[in-house]
Amino acid sequence: MAGLTLGDTIPNLEAQSTHGKITLHDYIGDSWAIIFSHPGDFTPVCTTELGKMAACAQEFANRGLKLVGLSCDDVESHLEWIKDIEAYTPGAKVSFPIIADPKRELIKQLNMVDPEEKDSSGNPLPSRALHIVGPDKKVKLSFLYPASTGRNMDEVVRVLDSLHKAAKHKVATPANWKPGDPVVISPSVSTEDAKNMFPGGFKTLDLPSNKDYLRFTNV
Repeated sequence: MAGLTLGDTIPNLEAQSTHGKITLHDYIGDSWAIIFSHPGDFTPVCTTELGKMAACAQEFANRGLKLVGLSCDDVESHLEWIKDIEAYTPGAKVSFPIIADPKRELIKQLNMVDPEEKDSSGNPLPSRALHIVGPDKKVKLSFLYPASTGRNMDEVVRVLDSLHKAAKHKVATPANWKPGDPVVISPSVSTEDAKNMFPGGFKTLDLPSNKDYLRFTNV
């Protein structure tokens, strides 16, 4: 599973975490989930990211989503690190499990290895990776950042809303879309079907190609 990518089923890993032993598929259950990795405990960018993720935890829970972090240090290290994370982000609690991967086995299965970063012993380190996984345990979206660049958690929330919208309706979200903006109707939906599916109406843009493919609606 080293090449885990969009549409692949996430491996059903068993792992030790700050919440005890978890089995990934059982933990996800019928929910959506975000699995995100960090290059190391007690590092500056990771501490800010975990703090922001903890601050957004309720927003994710409201969307029926579970969080699970991963870092290659052991559980005891994670538990100590959580104290720093919560101190950096007052009012936020790290309520989700953080998986331990000291042998660097899980990051390989989850395609979360940074090819450039090594620890002092020459062992591989996790990349700043993030998979959004659906209730069917398949990867719906992935981000992959280098260790030097922290992720924008507002963007994670935005793309989750986009995925939910696309899963519920036959629509896609255009560039810079945010909740409340119009969406575009999938090209696979005929004009007649669109009239039935979107009784509130839709707007078809007049383009030089005369092809009626850019159809905006609100759902």
